[in-house]
Amino acid sequence: MIPAPLRDADIAARTDTYFNRTRAIAEKFGDARVTYAIFLRRPVVSAPVLMVEWLQAVARERGQEFEIELLHPEGEWVGAGEPLVYVTGSFAALSDLETLALQKIGAACVAAHNAFQMCMALPRAAFLAMDARHCAGAEMQEIMAYAAAVGSRAAQKEGAKGFTGNANDWTAHYFGAPVGYGTMPHALIGYAGSTLRAAEMFVERFPHDDLTVLVDYFGREVTDALEVCRRFRDMAQAGRLAVRLDTHGGRFLEGLDPQESYAVLERHAPTALRRYRSQSELRYLIGTGVSAAAIWRMREALDQAGFGAVRIVASSGFGMEKCSVMADAGAPIDVVGTGSFIPEIWSETYATADIIAYDGTPRVKIGREFLLRGPGRG
Repeated sequence: MIPAPLRDADIAARTDTYFNRTRAIAEKFGDARVTYAIFLRRPVVSAPVLMVEWLQAVARERGQEFEIELLHPEGEWVGAGEPLVYVTGSFAALSDLETLALQKIGAACVAAHNAFQMCMALPRAAFLAMDARHCAGAEMQEIMAYAAAVGSRAAQKEGAKGFTGNANDWTAHYFGAPVGYGTMPHALIGYAGSTLRAAEMFVERFPHDDLTVLVDYFGREVTDALEVCRRFRDMAQAGRLAVRLDTHGGRFLEGLDPQESYAVLERHAPTALRRYRSQSELRYLIGTGVSAAAIWRMREALDQAGFGAVRIVASSGFGMEKCSVMADAGAPIDVVGTGSFIPEIWSETYATADIIAYDGTPRVKIGREFLLRGPGRG
């Protein structure tokens, strides 16, 4: 875990100056007992634990006690504008914590919501969190992994497989895994000189591990996948081999074009093409990259060659919309590798905190009265 800033000097250096000055004024003119309400302006899934644990740690460091009331437990859906949590305590001790506290909850709740929606769209597929490479540093990496795990657990309660692991050791514990999962990047295939040789190197070096082989490096997804399956037939038939489709959006999977992509879906998911589609939805169905047609074509090729036990891992831009389109097409995906639960519109992640009571007297700025405690709240 990233060491959270707990010392006053570290917190002061990272927080907004007006909060530091507010603390100084409260210390000079007399403390008050206040209650903060924290909320977001869009629907989310509650993911408060990183913030709560940090506030509790700061309270211990300062010799304080903060009363933290979760109105929505971890993993519960929260409507736009609904308070997530009330935090009560010394104004002097809390006033300079707002900046850092909000950093730890807003993005986590939105990412958890995204992860939940993705898992529910493809409930029979397992998900692998591949967010780390897209994070702005280690602290964001931890927040995103935690968020994906929260959204996943909420989906698992509804019967989805959800996220079964992630791609690095450091945050694997959030998914109940001892280590991160993964076999090879494109760089290894370039180094090896062929997809088959990269697979051979991996098996020789890690003989007891299952193999997931990338097959798009040379633009011969079907050819290279079948070549690897034939080379490692025992692994393929035992279900210990998977092919990962990561074809970039600049070209079609081997053997496909627009006409052939339509033909593949006509064979397997004709109704998916007959409904109205936006341009992005249509691209996910029959366009370039990892489309539904591409996944169905790979499944056809594997099955026809007698490799029905070989799994398909799909990656490349699997956000909420793409997962929903894949579900409509019944795409035979066994595992989705994705970091696309990271919020696309960062302004949606901005959490807000307002004080709603001073020494027990309700008081909040005009327009935020909806945060006050009322029937059924608090």
